[in-house]
Amino acid sequence: MTDQIEKRSADWLASVGMRPTRQRMALAGLLVGDGQNRHVTAETLHDAAKGDVSLATVYNTLSAFCEAGLMREITVDGSKSYFDTNISDHPHFYWEDSAELTDAPAQELEIKRLPDVPEGAEIASVDVVIRLRRT
Repeated sequence: MTDQIEKRSADWLASVGMRPTRQRMALAGLLVGDGQNRHVTAETLHDAAKGDVSLATVYNTLSAFCEAGLMREITVDGSKSYFDTNISDHPHFYWEDSAELTDAPAQELEIKRLPDVPEGAEIASVDVVIRLRRT
């Protein structure tokens, strides 16, 4: 791991007070090491880790990163989870043919009204996933 990737990874974990274990640093390096945002599944991250960590560790670490506020989990089709390093509110495109999740331009999305929520509840978030099919 280069010094810049290691520093960026350690800073990312430190921003939420997370201990930089070997596994966390390895995965953080893949997720934020180059400074770009990522959309990954546990399986694609596991493949990128090239055997450095088990798939169970990848799932547990992604869950810990989400709980700590470092990532967001986006569920597509109720069964496929993607993990996004961009934690700002923004919509996504889901490409059905490649099963890829990408950011959609947030400035072009306008939600004028949401339904009233039941008494005793509040809206925690609104996730927008726009499904696309290539023509």
